[in-house]
Amino acid sequence: MSNKSNNQGRAYEFSYLITLYEEISKIRPVKIEKNSSFYAAERAWNTLTDYEKTIYKLSSLAGINAIFDLEPLILENGCDILELKIQSDDKGKEGDVRDVLIIRRGIKWEIGLSVKHNHFAVKHSRLSKNLDFGNKWYGIECSKQYWEDIKPIFEYLDIEKQKDSKWSDLPNKEDDVYIPLLNAFKDELERQNNMFGQDIPRLMIEYLLGEFDFYKVIGIDSKRITQIQSYNLRGTLNKQGNNRKRSMELPISALPTRIVSLEYKPNSKNTLELYLDGGWQFSFRIHNASTKVESSLKFDIQIIGMPTSIISIDCRWK
Repeated sequence: MSNKSNNQGRAYEFSYLITLYEEISKIRPVKIEKNSSFYAAERAWNTLTDYEKTIYKLSSLAGINAIFDLEPLILENGCDILELKIQSDDKGKEGDVRDVLIIRRGIKWEIGLSVKHNHFAVKHSRLSKNLDFGNKWYGIECSKQYWEDIKPIFEYLDIEKQKDSKWSDLPNKEDDVYIPLLNAFKDELERQNNMFGQDIPRLMIEYLLGEFDFYKVIGIDSKRITQIQSYNLRGTLNKQGNNRKRSMELPISALPTRIVSLEYKPNSKNTLELYLDGGWQFSFRIHNASTKVESSLKFDIQIIGMPTSIISIDCRWK
């Protein structure tokens, strides 16, 4: 992710934080935890123009109003003070994809928002000569065969790195790097699936979507829409209030138990498509994340299909 995109992402998180604070404080007590992530997001927010700040706040307000309808416990009166906080990026590495938390300690309740600005990516995971993706992603070590398969690929990249080569200098990076690396990844995932059965599909989803239920809120500036997706995998979202009632009941989404297929996207040399039972579908696009050759590559992992139980709401803003 570029510095500009990273800055915009942090600023968008800050927009959600301050807009939540402004709207909630009209109805009940609320406070913001001012941690290091808060100050980093505030600095990013202060780099925006006044026009950009207006757009971000319109976008976040549209999403927040819909969240209020789905989560009556946010605004319901109580003796406690509601807390808001931005989580550190390290939480994502630990399996928590939520960026903004809404917490009521008095009733031991919290929900989280995964905040995205103009993109739908799920993860940006890496493959490298030393990184055991199986162990890192879901605690199952890659086989000896996988390491043998990727060894010549990264030896080639190490040589080119020593030459200070650019990726554009490589005669055929797709056939020499992308395809053999994706083949090694594909073969290993299939080996693990054969050995561990239904555990792998479930563990894959838990890695990609995190260990906690959450709402993904995506600001799409060009369409003036904020899209909300509910990931209610464990039934912790959408709790009914005592006095305030939710606008609709969100279903619980079942985790998959089978890999239906793992194949190349048609006419592509850099993207695999993973199809699981229950309607879960993901694309894994491998790419070089820098101008100069380095001995690691990044996945851009996106959801291309979801179960019907994942509710998606488009909130239009003026």
